[in-house]
Amino acid sequence: MRAAVIREFGNTDIRVEDVATPKPRPGNVLIKILAAGVNRLDHYIRDGSISQDIPLPHVLGADAAGEVAGLGDGVTGFEIGERVIPAPGFPQEESDFDVRPVVTAPSFVLPGLGRWGTYAQYMEVPAPFVVKDDTGLSPEETATLPVALGTAVRALGDVGEVKAGDKILIQAGASGSGSMQIQVAKVLGAEVATTIRSEEKRAFVASAGADLIINTREQDLVAAVRDWTGGQGADVVIDNLGGDVLGQSIEAARPLGVIVAFGFAAGPQVSFDVRTLFFTQKQLRGSMASDPEHLAWGLEQVRAGRIRPLLDRTMSLDQATEALQLVATNQVKGNVVLLPWQD
Repeated sequence: MRAAVIREFGNTDIRVEDVATPKPRPGNVLIKILAAGVNRLDHYIRDGSISQDIPLPHVLGADAAGEVAGLGDGVTGFEIGERVIPAPGFPQEESDFDVRPVVTAPSFVLPGLGRWGTYAQYMEVPAPFVVKDDTGLSPEETATLPVALGTAVRALGDVGEVKAGDKILIQAGASGSGSMQIQVAKVLGAEVATTIRSEEKRAFVASAGADLIINTREQDLVAAVRDWTGGQGADVVIDNLGGDVLGQSIEAARPLGVIVAFGFAAGPQVSFDVRTLFFTQKQLRGSMASDPEHLAWGLEQVRAGRIRPLLDRTMSLDQATEALQLVATNQVKGNVVLLPWQD
């Protein structure tokens, strides 16, 4: 099969090579990948800022949509050619399959990090973590969903405890994660403020459902949120940025409010006045990955038309380097998807 392979860490080219096609082991499903989503995490993995203990060569990617190409011994309930979605993270040991949150399972792996990922023509996944795709969407649209949708449902619903009537702030609303979080928040009944750094992204985040759009190059974030909330601050803040922005996210939350640390696009090192946290008894929580149940709930909303995929563009597997650069430099609105079978 063809796969986009990294052979060293750093801002280097990803090369498409012929590698061995996996065979489905007992209890596993072989998936023909029709489309593979590109995430910012893939960029961090490639440049070595997540871990440099990953054996090389390595295949990136956690998002995919495809069809069943083979069944390992003991697998039932699937048919060859059936459209499916691999869960974007799963345990490798059967004894861990029921652990929740699944990310805490001892054998949990994220495709593209703990094992070869989706920038390839085939992948093998344990059958309990293969979801049937009845969304009716094209493969490229479906491939924008698993990571962004599942993690948004967990971050807002479980970790942030967002409820109807809440006023929440989502940092970086034009990103793949941020734009999906806006949609999930609206389904949960919240009012949403979000941030942008370019006016060209205003219409995009508005189309995702944002009620208040704050251009942080032109406006004071904390003042804008406090004005919007009558001086109280946001009930929940989803911080996709980290770095120097996290301190602003904490300030923008109301007393007893929740700040969910979800990413570090602005840098992994943070600095803030701890008094802004404990005098007002705000809660700083972390959220990563999702359970199959989160993805299933999200896909129900997609089928009902309440959440839609936000596809910026498709590219060939040979353009994986360019695709990662576009995502890493914030040049996309929503998601970029690779097509492994496109010439």
